[in-house]
Amino acid sequence: MDMADIRKKAKDAGIKMAVGMKKLELIRAIQAKEGNFPCFGTADDYCDQLSCIYREDCLGKNYTA
Repeated sequence: MDMADIRKKAKDAGIKMAVGMKKLELIRAIQAKEGNFPCFGTADDYCDQLSCIYREDCLGKNYTA
């Protein structure tokens, strides 16, 4: 998921975005706002959250942006 999509999702969730917020921080903020465990980027090769929309990025360690 690219940053534009993540920023839109954050805005839709009512998150006031801080300038310079990294992908990892922003996704965790969205997860927490939605009532989920803010776990993005903490999985180590396995994640039991099969329906998480961030799962592919998380497991692929694609959160440096």
